[in-house]
Amino acid sequence: MTSPLPPASARPNAPFDLGVIGAGLAFAASLGELADALRAGGKGGTAVVQAPPGTGKTTLVPPLLANIAAEAVSGGSGAAAGRDRGPRIVVTQPRRVAARSAARRLATLDGSRLGDRIGYTVRGERVAGGGTVIEFVTPGILLQRLLSDPGLETVDAVVLDEVHERGLETDLLLGMLAEVRELRGDLMLVAMSATLDAPRFAALIGSGDHGTGAEVTHDGGGLARVVDCPSALYPLETEWAPAAVARLDPRGVTRAFLDHVADTAASSHAAALAADPGVDALVFVPGAWEVSHVAGRLRGRADAEVLELHGQASPAEQDRAVSGREPGGRARIIVSTALAESSLTVPGVRLVIDSGLSREPRRDTNRGMSGLVTVSCSRASAEQRAGRAARQGPGRVVRCYDQRTFGAAPAHQTPEIAVADLTGAALVLACWGSPGGEGLALPDAPPAAAMGEAVEVLRELGAIGPEGLATGLGKVLARIPADPRLARALLDGAATVGHRTAAETVAVVAGDQRAPGADLTRLLAALRSGKDPAARRWKEDVRRMEAIVRKEIAVVEQSLTVAPVAAAEAVGFVVGLAFPDRVARRVPGAGERYLLSSGTRAGLPAGSPLSGHEWLAVAEVSRAEGRDAAGTGAVIRSAAPLSADTAEAAARHLLAETVEAGFEQGRVKARRERRLGAIMLSSTPVRPSAAEGRTAVARALGKEGLGTIGWSTAADALRRRLALLHRELGSPWPDVSEQALLSRLGDWLAPELEALAGGAATAGIDLTEPLRRLLPWPEAARLGVLAPETLEVPSGSRVRIDYPDAEHDDGRPVVAVKLQECFGWAETPRLAGGRVAVLFHLLSPARRPLAVTDDLASFWSGPYAQVRAEMRGRYPKHPWPEDPWTAPATARTKSRM
Repeated sequence: MTSPLPPASARPNAPFDLGVIGAGLAFAASLGELADALRAGGKGGTAVVQAPPGTGKTTLVPPLLANIAAEAVSGGSGAAAGRDRGPRIVVTQPRRVAARSAARRLATLDGSRLGDRIGYTVRGERVAGGGTVIEFVTPGILLQRLLSDPGLETVDAVVLDEVHERGLETDLLLGMLAEVRELRGDLMLVAMSATLDAPRFAALIGSGDHGTGAEVTHDGGGLARVVDCPSALYPLETEWAPAAVARLDPRGVTRAFLDHVADTAASSHAAALAADPGVDALVFVPGAWEVSHVAGRLRGRADAEVLELHGQASPAEQDRAVSGREPGGRARIIVSTALAESSLTVPGVRLVIDSGLSREPRRDTNRGMSGLVTVSCSRASAEQRAGRAARQGPGRVVRCYDQRTFGAAPAHQTPEIAVADLTGAALVLACWGSPGGEGLALPDAPPAAAMGEAVEVLRELGAIGPEGLATGLGKVLARIPADPRLARALLDGAATVGHRTAAETVAVVAGDQRAPGADLTRLLAALRSGKDPAARRWKEDVRRMEAIVRKEIAVVEQSLTVAPVAAAEAVGFVVGLAFPDRVARRVPGAGERYLLSSGTRAGLPAGSPLSGHEWLAVAEVSRAEGRDAAGTGAVIRSAAPLSADTAEAAARHLLAETVEAGFEQGRVKARRERRLGAIMLSSTPVRPSAAEGRTAVARALGKEGLGTIGWSTAADALRRRLALLHRELGSPWPDVSEQALLSRLGDWLAPELEALAGGAATAGIDLTEPLRRLLPWPEAARLGVLAPETLEVPSGSRVRIDYPDAEHDDGRPVVAVKLQECFGWAETPRLAGGRVAVLFHLLSPARRPLAVTDDLASFWSGPYAQVRAEMRGRYPKHPWPEDPWTAPATARTKSRM
């Protein structure tokens, strides 16, 4: 009689029973192909698994790798021979809930206790031990391990799951692990994707050898084997249920649309339950607030248990949502963010309601801020969501938008590396030895501008050296699970506010909890009391950070010396140390608008407890419109109050005192200004120095040109005459265009500039004499001949010549004169040595134009007759002779003649 198989906990080194684990899973049929690819060449191989969600790849691939690694040990092959440990497989999951869920499911199928053969590690929580064979971790955990152990010497295989989501940390891992395999040929590396982009990842993690299982590219490089799996989806019915209201407005997702999603979910689930009582529903909305709103409305309309699934929910709430319905339990509706899109299987779901929206990171380069924005989800994401309904039987997806919107959506989600703040990533790369990602095979190169900004931040923190590699301090900052700026503030702030307070502040800012009303101190109080669901994880982060501070505080040069900070301002002080460019002051008379030291304006959310505080240290600010942004285009999401003195201490390197001189009411005036970045602290009038006056004059001339001083009538006339001569005769007549004059101010305007710099008013300066300094000698003596101010006409009058504007290249000198004053004038006068004919505007007795000509002889012989016929009756007192050649020229009427 055969004895029953002992539990896995009693046989820790036994191989995994893939037949039992893979029962009913579609990927079981592909295990042989994957095993062949990984065993090729007699050492660790690489592969890309391309399989739709629900096929079982996350459940089956890790134990297969563990069995292959165990064979290598028992067979005495390669680097595994002779070692005294069992196999070790590390699997990344992009989300904490997915890591916990995958580990729990695999442990159940294996018949072992969670934490023994199969475990997980996420931030603030570890359920694994020395004998753990398969460990599920988040990408950030594996990045930390790579930095402390670049060879991963105790790991036999790494599985990067959900690489198609293009998370920043997963992208970094792809490049870094490809380098590890160049040194460790025995390390197996598998990337798993749910989309059709597998060949791209195959090229990145290529095995580098040309043995069986590796295709060869045209340049000789190896490609990892791509292992496909047919879809495990059952038939899926798609229904379109667009709302009659807008999905988005300037404030984000509209409440009316969320109500439509909730009502659609309630009615669709009720209809599904009528046909099959075992149907659960999964509703996708973009963020935690939307989850709460839709869930709240559903609880009053749906005959089902309504659960919420998002990153801010407690681990217990998340685990309950992704677990199946208990036997005899009520039907369930799970309202989720994209967290349930691809890395989780929620048992019982046969109906999906999709809002078609997602929240993705975006960086506003102009304002220097990053944040999440609500956008239409990609078509690939929409297909992933729909597939959740057809994993365990025929399903239905109801899309709360129309087919045109679906078709207009992007094909794939934007890679995080293209839109996120790269400061943390830049530090990881600097610690790895690839500054800025240089030489690393990443799926997409980081944007040069964003990476440049990140590197500059790290340089200011002292985290990197001249070559771009991490300093000793930088390596310490990389070990702290927070943004490098927060990590430096943790070390700097500990000496002033204490280790515990600094650790608590950094942990809460680095976490993903939303501060109520943007009040960071209120959130911190809730976490300290233990009432917040995330308190346990936060306290674990605090413990770790406090331990790092106590161990590493010596590496920080303590140049920060400030007066003791009041307990009520300690949180704001640490936040200000981390983000000095976000220290903010209330704008007088502007409601709840604040000016950040970076120059950005932002508003507090309506009803925020922080309203009325003069100074804030802002931990998070993002783009927004509408009421919450107070008309600024940005909203403060998280902040803590502080005093003016504490604000100056936190952002001390932004303090500057300058004398600003400028033109006011026609003369140079100056003020002594004290600023904290863009924030004006004080401004008092002072007498400018000569140098400050010169700078102000130069700045005013550069901005407004010579119009700052102004052209008198005489100066403008002289400039026009000189401009015509320069145009027609060239050198030595000077170029008097605005650009030319500004370029040689010292040649003609130096005394006047000194006078202005000393406080003289522009009203007392006439540019006529300065312009005369540019006249060429001895040619200047002929100015009145070449370009006279006036022209004597046959009547004896001297008429002013209007020269063209100095900036015009083709204008003509004009003489406007009464027609009768030119009788008998046959030859048109010419200027500039005969090069330019004067253009005559012949006027009526009322000085209205009758004709325009530069050929007087032709005018008298032709058009004059028609002008005479039209005008003699209108102006009978003035002469209109038939023969203008012989008539005396006159400016008088006939009676006065």
